[in-house]
Amino acid sequence: MRHHLLAGVCWLALLVAPAAFAQTQTQTPPSAEKPPADTGTANAADDDKQAPIPFEGGQLTITQPEQDGEKVLFYDGKQLASNYDVFFDKIVKIGDVNVALIDVGDGGNQCGPAKVIVWKPQGGEIQSTTVEQDECGAPPLAVSDNAIYFVPYLLPGDEKPALQWSPTTGLTISGNLTYMPEPGTDWKDIDPSKYDNIIDAFHNEAVYKEAEKLLGKDMPDMATSLLVGGGTEKTASGAFYASGCVPHDCGGNDGFMAIDPAKHQLYFARRGDNGQPSAWPAVTTWPADVKEALDKALGSAN
Repeated sequence: MRHHLLAGVCWLALLVAPAAFAQTQTQTPPSAEKPPADTGTANAADDDKQAPIPFEGGQLTITQPEQDGEKVLFYDGKQLASNYDVFFDKIVKIGDVNVALIDVGDGGNQCGPAKVIVWKPQGGEIQSTTVEQDECGAPPLAVSDNAIYFVPYLLPGDEKPALQWSPTTGLTISGNLTYMPEPGTDWKDIDPSKYDNIIDAFHNEAVYKEAEKLLGKDMPDMATSLLVGGGTEKTASGAFYASGCVPHDCGGNDGFMAIDPAKHQLYFARRGDNGQPSAWPAVTTWPADVKEALDKALGSAN
């Protein structure tokens, strides 16, 4: 899914982009090394084994003490993090400090891992901190010479802080970002063939404004209920639609969205834990073919 163009991030992009990728110094773990027999990785599948990573005079190791259990991140015997997915990302240089980045998460659809930051202050002990947002992984990061920036992925109606981390200041807020559609886009610009997910339609300013009228404060929750989804289908009348669900809650929190570009109409429905869909506008006002598509996707909305 493509990341949205965000309002208010120009200053952040200008600050981060020149150094983020061109000047980042990275190291990869030595693939030839094999973990010692007592690390516990012998119980993991072969393709899940990860070699020890030399870091600041010691070693970062990722082990799996019990088959099918959680993986554990250690630094010289000190546990730093654990979860079902633990993977080394890279080592970067922030100022004069080496920083290791490790992905730690539950796994599953559309929910990325948290980012564990590991560093060792000069003359100090190993330190670590975990960055995640909304309990669904860390925002995408960019690395500059002096800081790591976390720029959140925004859903329609969202507003979230952009974060930055450095060894001297820790994790702080850089600014606040608000979702914006593409200015000047209208119903005639809608092209569902270009959408990886129907949420991409919110990029269109006309769609966004109409959705805002219908959904109000429920727009982020509605968009979240469409996150785990694919392409669109078309009704006989020319409306296109798609259904989806909330990550890790498919079948318990599902959504439906339809767009009729010719009539400038939107249709939304969401079914939560109580099993009864809510609809915007009232489902009794929906065209028969759109209502039929909803019933097939979520079950009867009556």
